[in-house]
Amino acid sequence: MSSGDDQQSRAFAKPTFSEVQASALVESVFGLKVSKIQPLPSYDDQNFHVCIPRTEDATDGPTEYVLKINNTEASKTPDLIEVQSHIIMFLRAAGFPTASVCRTKGDDITSLVSVGSGSEIKSYLVRLLTYLPGRPIAEIPISPQLLYEIGRLAAKLDKTLEKFHHPKLSSLHRENFIWNLKNVPLLEKYLYALGQNQNREIVEQVIQLFKDEIMSKLSHFRECINHGDLNDHNILIESSKSAFRDDVYQVSGILDFDDMSYGYYVFELAITIMYMMIESKNPLQVGGHVLAGFESIIPLTTVERGALFLLVCSRFCQSLVMAAYSCQLHPENKEYLMVTAKTGWKHLQQMFDMGQKAVEEIWFDTAKSYESGISM
Repeated sequence: MSSGDDQQSRAFAKPTFSEVQASALVESVFGLKVSKIQPLPSYDDQNFHVCIPRTEDATDGPTEYVLKINNTEASKTPDLIEVQSHIIMFLRAAGFPTASVCRTKGDDITSLVSVGSGSEIKSYLVRLLTYLPGRPIAEIPISPQLLYEIGRLAAKLDKTLEKFHHPKLSSLHRENFIWNLKNVPLLEKYLYALGQNQNREIVEQVIQLFKDEIMSKLSHFRECINHGDLNDHNILIESSKSAFRDDVYQVSGILDFDDMSYGYYVFELAITIMYMMIESKNPLQVGGHVLAGFESIIPLTTVERGALFLLVCSRFCQSLVMAAYSCQLHPENKEYLMVTAKTGWKHLQQMFDMGQKAVEEIWFDTAKSYESGISM
């Protein structure tokens, strides 16, 4: 997703490196010879899947990597990207399926690369991560059990990060960061991208409800560091076949830590529920299974539970509004940017039509069924 605070300046901020230029970067900055390289989908940065040949003296090292080139705006916040990179390493050491961060030839974890562009010079932060196996969870029908496990994963991740320390940790306090859920009111300046229609009316209602009902509760939520983007393309899964049952899926990778910031436990849960609804054939059933998994690690308070419905609606609005806005800036990237919009507007409308009480009843009853060992 997005990784800076000023969306307007992004029209010209996204990197446009060719495959040849990207290969040269890998060799000059990280000292690795590239045998194959291809672009990966991305929001406003640039990513490449990089393959290097196996050498005779290195038979067990990685041969596949992801080259990440941050946009010019994000590249102005090296402290933030350094903290995000150290979090990836910290989580890996704690047993999470995150990538390894590769060192540059100068033994750093990032490198600032300057490139001449006409009469100006643009600078980009560059990192190299190991390529994680698996396929996005968006590509499979998600079972209730897997939804439960993803809920647990989200809670365990936030819980583990309570122990993370870094001298530049304050960089995660991103006050005007458009993707932090507490900044839903900032969406107002991007609403023009929706035009005048029913979709815009729903978003305006959600923003007003957020101001009226959520802003005053923020001080009652428990604070933590959020991944902030556990969507169905940032969680990878692999299947392990069993002789006694169908494929059993397990999480094999967690991607994209660019949206990390200080938030609240209930934010992480709401974001995860919203994205797990996107591809589901029974979207309103999703929340209860994810909630049950999350609460097996971090039970919500009454205030947090009462805010969950509106926070899920708010995340739908963030994703849908910013996708419409970004499509105006980068129409060539429309297919990737509009993934959520294919079903998102329909799901948001359905939640609104049913109302908070009815949706909560489904979620909370489903979550309660796990306590008795009978998952719905």
